[in-house]
Amino acid sequence: MTRLFSSLFNALLVLVLGISLSGCVATKLPFATTSPWQAKSLDTQANPLDVAFTDHDHGFLVGSNRMIQETNDGGASWNPRSLDLPDEENFRLISIDFQGDEGWIAGQPGLLMHSTDAGQNWPRLFLDTKLPGEPYLITAQGRNAAELATNVGAVYATDDGGASWDAKVTDAAGAVRDLRRGDDGSYVSVSSLGNFYATWQPGEAVWQVHQRASSQRLQSIGYRPDGNLWMLARGAQIRLNDEPGNLESWSKPIIPITNGYGYMDMAWDSEGKIWAGGGNGTLLVSEDGGESWQLDPVGDRQPSNFTRLVFDADHAFVLGERGNLLRWDDNAV
Repeated sequence: MTRLFSSLFNALLVLVLGISLSGCVATKLPFATTSPWQAKSLDTQANPLDVAFTDHDHGFLVGSNRMIQETNDGGASWNPRSLDLPDEENFRLISIDFQGDEGWIAGQPGLLMHSTDAGQNWPRLFLDTKLPGEPYLITAQGRNAAELATNVGAVYATDDGGASWDAKVTDAAGAVRDLRRGDDGSYVSVSSLGNFYATWQPGEAVWQVHQRASSQRLQSIGYRPDGNLWMLARGAQIRLNDEPGNLESWSKPIIPITNGYGYMDMAWDSEGKIWAGGGNGTLLVSEDGGESWQLDPVGDRQPSNFTRLVFDADHAFVLGERGNLLRWDDNAV
């Protein structure tokens, strides 16, 4: 009898511990009653990595495994395109940008393409083999002009369609895991190990290194609409640069959810709402500057990690893995 009670007690203890531990990782966040997002299937296992438009309706989506798709209806539907690239190389198309009909694609390994006819044709430009690092971020800047940043923080500019490039930084930042450009031409990056971040302003010769705000390694960093910075760290931590002009001043960590999945990107929509995306369909929204958060119901249903959020004046997308894409639906807002 004693053995029987002991077995029942142990079973009850395991059940209680299981419930308690599961409570530690429960989100305990409410779901938003509506969602502005529509799920779009791209019919591919490639990962979408960037999106850009020539006008309100026409644009391109690029990604891993040489993926490039085109839309003529603002992203409601997408059709595969092909590029004239060697079959033996598996290119990763990591960045695309347009200014009017002038478009650029940067990819790895060593890929740069330029279009002057809204993406009808994409001639390849051959880069100097001594270029520090691999192309990481391309920014169109007008007729035959662009700025190229590499995955070691080298920054180059061209005004002759890519025939020649001028270095804007004399000393690169080192290997990076994330790199963003501000509207004023400044850059911010996270080191490959996530142990520090660095900033660069136009006219500076070198990158300025900054220590992270806590012991948690950094995941990504970027610019808010007002030009100040945001930061994502492991442990699902969000921090906001809370003193304009002081890049060492950060808010206390915001941890809206502890479900075991970190965040990978953040963005602000036109109404000032904050969006954060991450692993296992994690898509959160805050309407009060990060004080409270809600789960997006459409994002929660997607079997994908959300790696990037792209907002511009006319479009918004959440880029996932394995062909998963969310598109902002104005009719649902």
